[in-house]
Amino acid sequence: MLNLLAIGCGGFCGAISRFLVSEFVYSRFSTAMPYGTLTVNLVGSFVLGIVAQVGLSGNLLSDTAKSFIGIGFLGAFTTFSTFSVQTLELFEAGSPGKACANILLNVALCLLGAWSGFTIGRVLS
Repeated sequence: MLNLLAIGCGGFCGAISRFLVSEFVYSRFSTAMPYGTLTVNLVGSFVLGIVAQVGLSGNLLSDTAKSFIGIGFLGAFTTFSTFSVQTLELFEAGSPGKACANILLNVALCLLGAWSGFTIGRVLS
């Protein structure tokens, strides 16, 4: 039951954080490209990489903390479904170059973020 509460609280915090981070990024950059979604996906991949590596390597995080951060917070924070819809909207708007750039940036940078997180997680644990 504690894990379910941790996941729910993490999801609440993650969803609000996603909105705030996206709005901050969009207020600083053009909305012609979905940079807010890219940012939350990159940050989420990086942080999940750390949590996954630390979780696999030691006892620095309790099961409840891993559920709160990994499933709850980051599950609500990252936005793969939003990425998918925004990419389709770019295709439908006649911007296949931007759509392909969005795919490439999200996949490549988020993999790099997860790898960086794993690397830092190894150092921490």
